[in-house]
Amino acid sequence: MVGVAVMRTWIEPVVAGSQVASAFYDTALLLVVKNYYNQTNVTAPSHALEDAQQKAVSNFYIIYNLVLGLSPLVSAYGLSKLGDRIHQKIPICFPLLGYLGSKTLLLLLILLGWPIEVMYGAAAFNGLMGGFTTLWAGVMALGSLGSSEIKRSLRLIIIELVYGLSGFLGSMASGYLFVGFSDRYQQGTVLVSCSIACYAFCLLYSTFVLTVPKPEASCPAKPKSAEEMGSQQPAHTKSSNSTPVSPSKLILTMLFMAAILYNFAVVGAMNVLPLFLLREPLSWNAVQIGHGNAAGYVIFITSFLGVFVFSKYLKDITMIMIGVVSFSAGILIMAFVRWTFLFYIARAVMLFALIPLPTIRSMLSKHIEGSSYGKVFVLLQLSLVTTGVVISTVYNKIYQNTLNWYSGFCFILSFLVGCLTLLPLSIVAIKQRSTTGSLQILTN
Repeated sequence: MVGVAVMRTWIEPVVAGSQVASAFYDTALLLVVKNYYNQTNVTAPSHALEDAQQKAVSNFYIIYNLVLGLSPLVSAYGLSKLGDRIHQKIPICFPLLGYLGSKTLLLLLILLGWPIEVMYGAAAFNGLMGGFTTLWAGVMALGSLGSSEIKRSLRLIIIELVYGLSGFLGSMASGYLFVGFSDRYQQGTVLVSCSIACYAFCLLYSTFVLTVPKPEASCPAKPKSAEEMGSQQPAHTKSSNSTPVSPSKLILTMLFMAAILYNFAVVGAMNVLPLFLLREPLSWNAVQIGHGNAAGYVIFITSFLGVFVFSKYLKDITMIMIGVVSFSAGILIMAFVRWTFLFYIARAVMLFALIPLPTIRSMLSKHIEGSSYGKVFVLLQLSLVTTGVVISTVYNKIYQNTLNWYSGFCFILSFLVGCLTLLPLSIVAIKQRSTTGSLQILTN
């Protein structure tokens, strides 16, 4: 029975189910929006049709992402605080209910022929119920509670791995589901229905099966003795100053800044990437988009393997830097993609791009009490989402204005911001090296 009790603390089924559902929904929404504006622009001259469609789809996503990103500001912190005080499942179940409702609206839109603007209301409902901001903070909190400090970076990257593998499978299937049933049913009906079914499973599992794990180890603000560092550091090497060193505000601020800057680079680039793939010179169809999305999810596997190996020899801060460099190099190649094979080369170079954010969360969690995980993680997530909304709008406008000049300009901008991320990370590394005691956080 102990095994069953442990299995009920696993958050992975929720992560897997919700990400498969999200992959189905993302593909369906993009292609439904594209088809909608194809029909509304049928009178446009053929040579102007593609550019008109690109700008219409881009404008839709500007408003959609603004609503989706800003609406959680109303409820996310409150839900996470309730989760810390009352029950840790609150930040999981409420967002899943919001997902279920918003995806149902897309299905009704397809079946009843509603205007595409209905999806702005769906995004608002999703966000007011907490959205991804609250859901992911809740997932990270449960993952941290059920892991010891020494294994936390690996634990959180395993959750990311499940997230990525599920997205990979969902993306691979999404294009075929959309095309395969388009003749028999209205386009997107089956895909959205599958998404709704997955979210319903996640909500039922979270409500009736999932239990909150007991903390494996407390997480005091002070670092531990030489025992935590592994037997590599004998007790007599502790600082002559016997007072434990707690992480400085500078380090915490720099970690937040690094996360925001890196998120700036990633969100901006990934936000315009689907539009980039739809137009010349690539002009991908639904199946190719599904394959491309699936290729993006492979980094969850390679990043997990990276953490699994690197954590035995490197500090967390070094692993974060490796991830930043990996993404920056890959997105620079993406700026010059003109053929499909080059797209996959760029994706291959990004093999460690997932490492930075979960490892930053791991570093933060090791210096706060377990009862504060929800609040701290949601504050970080709110910072990422809020800046991400602004970035999404700015990048879409930049993409529109550089569309006919150089469509890969946004990727060059992300490369520069990615390089800038190394600055606060370097400050953290220098601060840790100069500080005696145990700010050298190792994961085994």
